[in-house]
Amino acid sequence: MSKIKKAYGLWSSPISPQMIGDSIKLTDVQWDSDGKTLVWSERRGKQSVLVAKQRHDAFRELTDSNFSPSGRVGYGGGAFTVHDGIVYFVDKGRLYRLPLSGGMPKKITSAFGGAASPKVSPDGNWLAFVHTYEHRDSLAIVDTHGKQWAQKIASGDDFLMQPAWSPDGKQIAYIAWNHPQMPWNGTELRLITLNFDGAVPYAEKEETLAGSTEIAIAQPEFSPDGRYISYISDESGWSHLYLYDRESGEHRQITSGEIEHGIPQWVQGNHTYAWTPDSKNIGYIRHEKAVYSLWSYNVQNHTTHASGLDEYTHFEQLAVLNNDIAFIASSSTTPQRIITYGENGLEVIRRSTAEAVKETHLSESQPISWQGHDGEEAHGLFYPPKNDSFESTGKPPLTVLIHGGPTSQRSANFDMEVQFFTSRGFAVLQVNHRGSTGYGKTYMNKHEGNWGVYDVQDTITGAKYLTDEGLVDRDKIVIMGGSAGGYTALQAIVDEPGFFKAAVVSYGIANQFSLVMDTHKFEERYSDWLLGALPDAAEKYRDRSPLFHAHKIKDAVIVFQGEDDRVVPKNQSDTIVAALRRNGVPHEYIVYEGEGHGFRKPETKIDFYNKTLKFLKEHVIFS
Repeated sequence: MSKIKKAYGLWSSPISPQMIGDSIKLTDVQWDSDGKTLVWSERRGKQSVLVAKQRHDAFRELTDSNFSPSGRVGYGGGAFTVHDGIVYFVDKGRLYRLPLSGGMPKKITSAFGGAASPKVSPDGNWLAFVHTYEHRDSLAIVDTHGKQWAQKIASGDDFLMQPAWSPDGKQIAYIAWNHPQMPWNGTELRLITLNFDGAVPYAEKEETLAGSTEIAIAQPEFSPDGRYISYISDESGWSHLYLYDRESGEHRQITSGEIEHGIPQWVQGNHTYAWTPDSKNIGYIRHEKAVYSLWSYNVQNHTTHASGLDEYTHFEQLAVLNNDIAFIASSSTTPQRIITYGENGLEVIRRSTAEAVKETHLSESQPISWQGHDGEEAHGLFYPPKNDSFESTGKPPLTVLIHGGPTSQRSANFDMEVQFFTSRGFAVLQVNHRGSTGYGKTYMNKHEGNWGVYDVQDTITGAKYLTDEGLVDRDKIVIMGGSAGGYTALQAIVDEPGFFKAAVVSYGIANQFSLVMDTHKFEERYSDWLLGALPDAAEKYRDRSPLFHAHKIKDAVIVFQGEDDRVVPKNQSDTIVAALRRNGVPHEYIVYEGEGHGFRKPETKIDFYNKTLKFLKEHVIFS
């Protein structure tokens, strides 16, 4: 059957708003110490569910609708751990234990503050975790049955994350940092020696092993034989794996090149590498220009690339036990899957969607680079329109997607939002502007004092590059982003009015002054690095606040906001929308009750994409 001729941007698509709303997100995967049971976390709308599967058995849900396991420190993460047939998880700031064999969760700690990153001691008696209460973070310890009150074993720093036990159970390594650093700017690797003379262990000695205010350390782990502490450091200018030899005191970099082996530590529970039980090998994820791959390092300096995984270009949450590796994998055309990989080959354990959309309707990512406004190189991912049921003449409209953060990255994973647009006849550009991660620390540090400069200019020059190459329609370009990406979208239509036909802004920052007064603890000093410390940088804050230059905005804008957003509060959207209204700019404003920073409810996502598509048809496709 011949293809149907239809204008770009008007194709019908099998990827409906309902499909996006119904999709689940796989967030973490871990082995139990028995080597047979896999436990993972799924986010289904606003609900998180823990799921387990033993070999050759069907998977089953461990938690019901009364629970939604979620770390409650910073942006979350680190919701659970599993050890010796017991899963320990965080719900509403409280720690619980739950046998994998079934039963009701048992409370371990009191419900106050927030908790994350529970880790069980090798003997199964103690649980270390990160706790936050009234703006103060600490590393705490409690017995795994909750018979004693939890006790602090480390405090005094503004932030802590990622505790790890030594194999003999006598020491704990963790990461700490202080304002105004963010965890990708500078952190320290700490080591606590515990004393077990009392009812609850306490810290007898603490030392700093690596890191500084200029070097970011992440993900400490002990080798199973106890000889090494491994960690990720960006000391070389790229995030690489290091070994600290506890016998010699030597620190040794074991990966190299202009390649990344870590990711920005926005959340608590990242694990991008893992030791094998014999302490001879480390399985790890590396990424280069937004494309991820899986590798193995032997402590005798032999590195190998995992074979048979060419289908996948993105890997997350690596877990190793015995001869099996488990991880979350996807590609630009393959939705998230939980996979085990080992002696029995590759097995797909769980799929995040029904995978009912044919590949002929899915666009494959293309890493691209272009020259920025000052001659330096910028990077991104390009997706041409793709839907084999249709054909069009002319050039397609372009949707430019800006990541949040702004210290983050778009990668070659499956992105339903991208495919929502490309399957309807839009081209998509995901911009990894200077200041993004994934391209070395020098590239990331372009953001220092320059928020609202490189992110905006690289977005504009990236879109111009695609028009100059003849790949998209110059008169039908849309800019779209949420949070920091929403800020970039607003700043772009201030700085270059008329270049974009429309802007889609979700919980975007409009006023830099009120942001630093209203946001949460994790980011309350972030702007010191991105813009400068107040009051000295007040002029820059005003210059980089779209609200104070809203009279320049001429392009149609649709603004979405969660009513309960603590990171970018609703007043940010209220004020910019009021300015758009005063200035007669075509706009729409949608506020979702019960939503925070990032929309979770299926009905919200469905409404969001329906309203966005309707808005773009009116102001871009038919204008």
